[in-house]
Amino acid sequence: MGFEQGLRPVLSWVFFFGWLVLGASSNAAQLMLHDASELSNIEPIALDARERQWIRDNPQVIVASVQYPLYLFQDEHGRWNGLNNDVLQRISSMTGLRFEHEESFSTDQMLERLKSGAADLSTTLAMTEARKEFLEFSHAFGGAGWVFVGRAGEPHLSSLEQLAKRVLVLPARHALEELVRREYPSIELRLVKTYAEARALVESGEAYATIENEIGAQLHPSRLLKVGDVLEGKWEADHLAVRKGQPELLSVINKALSAFSPADLRAIRLKWLDGVAPPPEPSLWQRIVEPGCWAMGGVGFFGLLSMVWNRRLTALIKQRREAERSLSDQLAFQHAFIDAMPDPMFVRDLEGRLIMCNRSYEEALSVRQDQVQGRLLFEIDALPEATAMMLHDEFIAQLQTRKTRFSKRQLLFKSGPRDIYQWTVPFYSADGKLRGLLGGWTDITQRGAENGCRCLQ
Repeated sequence: MGFEQGLRPVLSWVFFFGWLVLGASSNAAQLMLHDASELSNIEPIALDARERQWIRDNPQVIVASVQYPLYLFQDEHGRWNGLNNDVLQRISSMTGLRFEHEESFSTDQMLERLKSGAADLSTTLAMTEARKEFLEFSHAFGGAGWVFVGRAGEPHLSSLEQLAKRVLVLPARHALEELVRREYPSIELRLVKTYAEARALVESGEAYATIENEIGAQLHPSRLLKVGDVLEGKWEADHLAVRKGQPELLSVINKALSAFSPADLRAIRLKWLDGVAPPPEPSLWQRIVEPGCWAMGGVGFFGLLSMVWNRRLTALIKQRREAERSLSDQLAFQHAFIDAMPDPMFVRDLEGRLIMCNRSYEEALSVRQDQVQGRLLFEIDALPEATAMMLHDEFIAQLQTRKTRFSKRQLLFKSGPRDIYQWTVPFYSADGKLRGLLGGWTDITQRGAENGCRCLQ
């Protein structure tokens, strides 16, 4: 009864957190249904005959996609999501185009796929002169600034001039790579595959800073990193990048983007980017009180769990002690029973190693159990070597056949040949697995002499 009373508050907390999770899941499902309903109400846009024919000939557009949180990413079910995906879904509802995402794992890989014709479109590429050689860019539908990301404790970064003779790490083929090489040759530029690798090098001190989209920079808070100022005069506008040679696709996309109302674009951006901003510097009171409240709540909660767990643990310990006492009694009885047997008895494992024996076995072979336990028969000086090897081979063969064996035979002991009645029986665990052999023998030499008979050789 005491245990149940202690458990009741814990179950109440579990139910409460379960209700919160269920509510969050319900809200997410309602949001998905709302988005689907909104897309179904979008009116198609007017396209000319050439554009409609292109869509009929190319109904599926391959999108080279790099995961970039909030803009484009895969959720826990493997579905693509994010601001840019919402834009594509809206264009799809307006035009009938089907966008198929194929994941790339770096900007460099994504550019190569577009350049080779393996993909038709990208949603996360910034416009540069080098990229314009093989890509065309749609109308802009938003954007964000570039910000410096440096190591915490270092001077605040506000310009590229501060990085002279320092290591700046960027993902390969970054939109600002060409600018840095051309206008800031004193900066030591280091290229990696992803923004995650760039941040890791800054955290470790191998690089002084990196440059990232200001939205993305705020999504990866780290006590080792600090976000600096926006790069003056550089703005990363949001475009859809289309592989050259597809003027109809670019025309269809631009018409669809032009049909977006300011309210539509604002709603999409608010859905994903609302609240993503540099966190305000907490006051001293907030730094003290808030962690303190969380700590007190955590201590109280875990204290309650500890009380309930201690009661349960006490009951389990009592049960285990009773079980151990009962098992000890059984083992003591078994040892006493086996030691009381007048004939030698032994137990061997699957390799033929001795597990246990009785006193008659020790006396017959002039050994002690603590000296021979865990050893093979031919590893101890108890029997002639030929006899020990023969018996060991018989044990292993019997374990393979799993058959019982009873036989009258003559064996050569160190004291000479003796007629014995030998028995060996495989034994099994409670779950039916073979565990070894149980065996023994009866010395019938004296009995045979008295009866005047000869035992089987």
